Amino acid sequence: MAWTLTHIWIYPIKSLPGLSVSQSEILPTGNLRHDREFAFFDAEGQYVNAKRTAKIHRIRASWDLPAWSVTLTSQESNSDTFHLNHDRQRLAAWVGNILEIPVRIEQRADGGFPDDEEASGPTVVATSTLKSVAAWFPGLTVEEIRCRFRANLELDGGESFREDQLFKAAGETVEFRIGDARLSGTNPCQRCVVPSRASQSGEIWPFFQKTFAEQRMATLPDWTDRSRFDHFYRLAVNTRVAAEQVQVIRIGDRVAVIG
Repeated sequence: MAWTLTHIWIYPIKSLPGLSVSQSEILPTGNLRHDREFAFFDAEGQYVNAKRTAKIHRIRASWDLPAWSVTLTSQESNSDTFHLNHDRQRLAAWVGNILEIPVRIEQRADGGFPDDEEASGPTVVATSTLKSVAAWFPGLTVEEIRCRFRANLELDGGESFREDQLFKAAGETVEFRIGDARLSGTNPCQRCVVPSRASQSGEIWPFFQKTFAEQRMATLPDWTDRSRFDHFYRLAVNTRVAAEQVQVIRIGDRVAVIG
């Protein structure tokens, strides 16, 4: 069955809500343009992100990238709009007030702030996979699972966990194309505490990680390389991109494994 790119998600500020776009550019550094381009740090230079504090889930973000601005909203504070160049100090103060941690915001236009520095390309998952995971947790919708796992690229077509075909044994990669863009699948993405929390409140789902790992192990497809699972709390595929120029991907692009 053919495989098609159906969603592209970017997250301009690490750990804040992202936005859906119809096309994006894969930079020579591997990341999607503007994805995780900004991040919050404390006075010691450590990340202030959703792994560190569940309070960040309370912040809603509405993006206007052509205007290079974001409107932030929270129950704890009035909404406000910030220019991403001119209002960084004010933006950091607003967020720090919500988190009760003094923060500063930093930008890395080339490369962003990926979780995996060695496989910094966009993360990939199948829509059918998200549907299967949602079924493991009665009451959670596919959209909520999508928000919790925050993959960049969503593919439609075929069975659940088909994205597991995009990695092999350790030390090997799987080359594939999205439209004319070429990527290398490297490994199943190790998850953190974030997916166990409600995306808009931070409320924890009891035993989320245990339930997920048990179901992931029980439903592991025959095509999945089991040797890549030292534990089963893994979902989506990390990628690398080796290109000397910008590559453009668009909703509707066909996806094909090379070779």
